[in-house]
Amino acid sequence: MVDLSDKKPVHQVVIIGGGFGGLYAAKSLAKANVQITLIDKRNFHLFQPLLYQVATGALSPADISSPLRSVLSKSKNTKVLLGEVHDIDPKAQNVIVKGESVHYDTLIVATGAKHSYFGKDNWEEFAPGLKTVEDAIEMRRRIFMAFEAAENESDPIKRQALLTFVIVGGGPTGVELAGAIAELATKTLKEDFRNIDTSETRVLLLEGLDRVLPPFAPELSQTAEVSLKALGVDVQTKTLVTHIENDIVTIKQGDEVKEIAAKTVLWAAGVKASPMGKVLTDRTGVESDRAGRVIVEPDLSIKGYPNIFVVGDLANFCHQNDKPLPGVAPVAMQEGEYVAKLIQKRLKGETLRQFKYVDRGSLAMIGQHAAVVDLGFIQLRGFFAWFVWLFIHIYFLIEFDNKLVVMIQWLWNYFTRNRSARLITGKEAIAPIPIANNQSHTPIVTKKPLNV
Repeated sequence: MVDLSDKKPVHQVVIIGGGFGGLYAAKSLAKANVQITLIDKRNFHLFQPLLYQVATGALSPADISSPLRSVLSKSKNTKVLLGEVHDIDPKAQNVIVKGESVHYDTLIVATGAKHSYFGKDNWEEFAPGLKTVEDAIEMRRRIFMAFEAAENESDPIKRQALLTFVIVGGGPTGVELAGAIAELATKTLKEDFRNIDTSETRVLLLEGLDRVLPPFAPELSQTAEVSLKALGVDVQTKTLVTHIENDIVTIKQGDEVKEIAAKTVLWAAGVKASPMGKVLTDRTGVESDRAGRVIVEPDLSIKGYPNIFVVGDLANFCHQNDKPLPGVAPVAMQEGEYVAKLIQKRLKGETLRQFKYVDRGSLAMIGQHAAVVDLGFIQLRGFFAWFVWLFIHIYFLIEFDNKLVVMIQWLWNYFTRNRSARLITGKEAIAPIPIANNQSHTPIVTKKPLNV
């Protein structure tokens, strides 16, 4: 008979969040001598970089989503738990899910971030962000319902407001949204309507800084702006949004204020940490930044708790170049893989030097045959950059089925200029644009001095 009395229990790793950071950590631990519990309130991994294509009808949600159980089905040391973590007990080393406790020896928190309205949370009703499938479907509904409502609107002032789209934020998401909507209006929908000319659609991209794509090299930002303007996008930099309500966007440019009448306003301007950041702060005393991101140590653990790690958009890692790493998918992937390697090293009594992010480049799609790519050692523009963008996004899609479906869909869209996922789902049809005091707003109202 074998004596099992001295057999050590298997090390329990709990991962909260099935995004890039959490999923890459789980996959990297697939062959390790640990037991993994991955907890997520959704049963799928979402490829967020392509959400804007769902919002503009190029792809369907299932094309960029992969069931977590399917992705991890061959990882025999991993189980997936569907649920939302509401609390953490760092002393007992438990997380609380649905009122039940799940024990951990090592905890990885990868719950990401959501869009931030910089203290103006009431703007969310008027300007949805783009972080979830539901966000993308809501954006898609608003975009295509605007065209439908314009088709049935006889008042030219109201029709112009319906055909005006404002995107707030000139980062990669904003640039890609603006380019996609412009192509949608001038190419895809050009022959679909009888009472409106969709090429008269106005797309405005508003950016607070002096150029779009601020993280990119200035020359690539300039290329992106030129490409956007060639598509008909009205790019307005050094522009701050001061108010959004009742289909009117109030902006400040220098000392002047303007009002823009637009039925569809889309938000791509900022992010804040998920609520789990506050839970960690309350339970462990760890510091967080203004956006709620958790300040992590050089090995991605939190101060005073070497067995709790934070990765991805929830983490503020400022031990490299004296500024936080950007909230992009490659950062989360590398952090997840690093923590998985560190756990295995620790189980062997070994150490691992601090995390170092390897920036393999930045890229943004502007339109068909138009993109900008910065790979560090080379900068690409135009058609070749567009091709590289396609290849990289296909490569990082999680499952083979997704890669094949997206490739076929993109080929179809390329040759037909058709976006077959133009479904209007969700809420009821949008109401006509409201008119205050029986007076119509022109698409852009005359400038007026700022009264402060």
